[in-house]
Amino acid sequence: MKTTMIIPTYWGRKKESPHNPDDTVYDHPTPIDSEGTLQRAIESISVLDNKDFELIIIVATTTEDIEVEAEKKVKEIIKASASIARINISMFGPSQLKKISRYMTENNKIDYTDLLSLDGYSNVRNMCLFIPHIISSDTIILIDDDEVFEDTKYIDKAKQFIHKKYEGKTIDAVAGYYLQENNDFRADITPKPWTRFWDKNQSMNSAFDKVIGTQPRLKKTSFVFGGNMILHKNIFKVIPFDPSIPRGEDIDYLINAKMFGFDFYLDNELSIKHLPPKKSHPIWNQIREDIYRFIYEKSKIENQRPIEGMAIVQPKDLGDYPGNFIDKNLEKKIEDTCNSLSDYYLSKNNIEDSKEALKNIMLAKTDAIPDYDTFKHLCRLQKTWQEMMRYIDDDNVRKELKNILKTSDLMNQNL
Repeated sequence: MKTTMIIPTYWGRKKESPHNPDDTVYDHPTPIDSEGTLQRAIESISVLDNKDFELIIIVATTTEDIEVEAEKKVKEIIKASASIARINISMFGPSQLKKISRYMTENNKIDYTDLLSLDGYSNVRNMCLFIPHIISSDTIILIDDDEVFEDTKYIDKAKQFIHKKYEGKTIDAVAGYYLQENNDFRADITPKPWTRFWDKNQSMNSAFDKVIGTQPRLKKTSFVFGGNMILHKNIFKVIPFDPSIPRGEDIDYLINAKMFGFDFYLDNELSIKHLPPKKSHPIWNQIREDIYRFIYEKSKIENQRPIEGMAIVQPKDLGDYPGNFIDKNLEKKIEDTCNSLSDYYLSKNNIEDSKEALKNIMLAKTDAIPDYDTFKHLCRLQKTWQEMMRYIDDDNVRKELKNILKTSDLMNQNL
């Protein structure tokens, strides 16, 4: 069973560069004039006992302006860390993507080019599925560049249950979990006036305690972490990440998979240390991004209709998290939260942020509500994705695409 580990890495403009509203938004892209966390992540692979996998680094940037520089930077990091990790490393970046998109266009597959992008979390995740399929991977391990391996048996555990029978059903999607810097799996809770209403971390911890913190080792889960997922080709050839979701693409993927009959199983022994840089976005902006995300998912669930081969998913099927944020109480939760946050900003004499907090209430009733059938969109997206992945199964197509991958001077010629 061929296994590929994929690590996407996100890069932005120089530290002191002014904010550009046209740039793609990521939580903490590494400034192009910084070293970031990628080398640390790669070098931590040295602790793994089992290195029977391919490693591919996918390069994403906040702007086209730094694509060439980012690819060069990542190549330097790979060359510096490969000998420590003791593993061959390949790279895929915007330059290879342009060639693949050109190939698809020249072969009258323009519809597929819409699915091939390195712009935004969901699109980058889709490339994490697409590239391994070109090289005939059976299983993908999704890791992020702000994590480090500490468990020497991680790979053995990651492979232990994937595509195996469990309780009469084949497991094609396994979820691991994050350990924080203090080795706790729970999200940090710092009580603030608005968290009484926007109890996201409390809901997450409740779900974590029930799934991560209890036996048996393996159980169905309502949440998943994008930086610790194991997917078999039975699912990644069928289900894509939805580019319409602005963030939280990992849990959205779980919801989509569930609609198409796939369950994720969390392994409470499959952990990885998560050491992200601190978020710099203001609270009102973090909540705004969540508002768009949860309203979109709520819309998708409400627009479901019976289709042969698909399952109807309800908020109650999604546990304390994300279930508590996509039920009928979401609108009131948003209003109470943003009013409270606005009052908090006013108490600090922060008028502009107070206005932005209140603006969230208006956006939740207008711009955040999709003006199309989100469920129908998912069904069309899934159909096109599955067609594209089948197209790659053609021997001639796969050969041509593999040749494109090898145009990177870091791409393993044996892929």
